[in-house]
Amino acid sequence: MKTPSSPLSDFSQKDTETLPVHPLVDSYLEYILISKGLSENSLSAYSADLSLFLGFLNEKKAQLESVDDSVIFLYLMFLRKRGLKSSSLARHLSSLRGFFSYCVEEGHLEMSPAELVENPKLPRKLPEVLSIDGVAKLLAAPDTATPLGFRDKTMLELLYAAGLRVSELIDLRPLDFDAQTGLLKVFGKGSKERIVPIHYTAQEFLVRYIDAVRGAFKPVEDKIFLNRSGKGLSRQGVWKLIKRYALKANVSTAISPHSLRHSFATHLLEGGADLRSVQMLLGHADISATEIYTHVQRDRLYKMHHDFHPRSKI
Repeated sequence: MKTPSSPLSDFSQKDTETLPVHPLVDSYLEYILISKGLSENSLSAYSADLSLFLGFLNEKKAQLESVDDSVIFLYLMFLRKRGLKSSSLARHLSSLRGFFSYCVEEGHLEMSPAELVENPKLPRKLPEVLSIDGVAKLLAAPDTATPLGFRDKTMLELLYAAGLRVSELIDLRPLDFDAQTGLLKVFGKGSKERIVPIHYTAQEFLVRYIDAVRGAFKPVEDKIFLNRSGKGLSRQGVWKLIKRYALKANVSTAISPHSLRHSFATHLLEGGADLRSVQMLLGHADISATEIYTHVQRDRLYKMHHDFHPRSKI
C-alpha cells in the first residue's frame, strides 16, 4: 500500500516562484531596500527566504501573525530534512529575525518569536588559501600577449592586490581607479564604499589595460572588465576563468571564487598586518567576520615563541 505524502513532502517539490506573498513581507522588503541599500542579489535572497517560510505556513494552515517559536523550530527542522546545512539554516533564521523585528517595531507583533530560537551550531571552517608560490603561479598563467590574456592578468592581479570580492571586481568602472594616487574606489555589500590602495605592479597593469587594451573589446558598458561583446563580465565568467587558469598553473589547492581574497587577507596577516587594518581593507562591517583569519596570527605567535623562548631550545 502506498503511503500518502505529507504536506511537507508535497511542498518541498514546489517551484519557489509560485509561493505566496504577504503585505507585511512586501513592506519589509521595501523597508530594507531603502534603509540598508541592499544589492539586488541580497534583496532576492531575503525575498526567497521569506517566501519559502510563507509557503511552509500555508501548507500548515498557519497565520503569519500567530507564529510562535515552536513553528519556527518546526520550519528549521523541515529545512534540515530538505538537506540544508547549518550555515543555510542560520541564514534563514537571520532572515526571519530581521523580518519579525521589523513587525515588532511597526506594532504588528508584541514580540519576535524568532528571538527565542537558538542559532544552529556552525562549524568553524577555515577558508581555502593559496600559498604565496601558488598565487605567483596563478598570476603568471594568462598570456599577456593577447587582449584577453592581458585582461585576465590584470583581473587576477587586482583580485589579489585589493582583496576584492568577485562581485566588487565586475562592478568596477574606469573612474573608480585614481592612477595618480594608486587608490581604488570599491563598492561592497550594501553599496558601502571603501578606498583600497593597490601595489605598483597592479597599478601598472590596470593603467595599461584601461588606456591601451580595454578599447579592443569595443565597450558598450562602463565597466572596467569586459567580455568579447563589450559588456561587463559576469561572476560566473570570472569564476570559470579562475578555474581554467588554476588548472593551467597546476595549482593543487581547491580554488573557490574567494580564494584570492582569502589569500590576500592571510598573507597580509602573515606579513605582520593587524586584524583591524585587514578588516577595513576587506570591507567587513563586523570584526568577527575577519577573525576567521586569526589562525594565522596564532601560528605566527607559536612560531615566535618556539624560536625565541630560551626554554624552547632545550
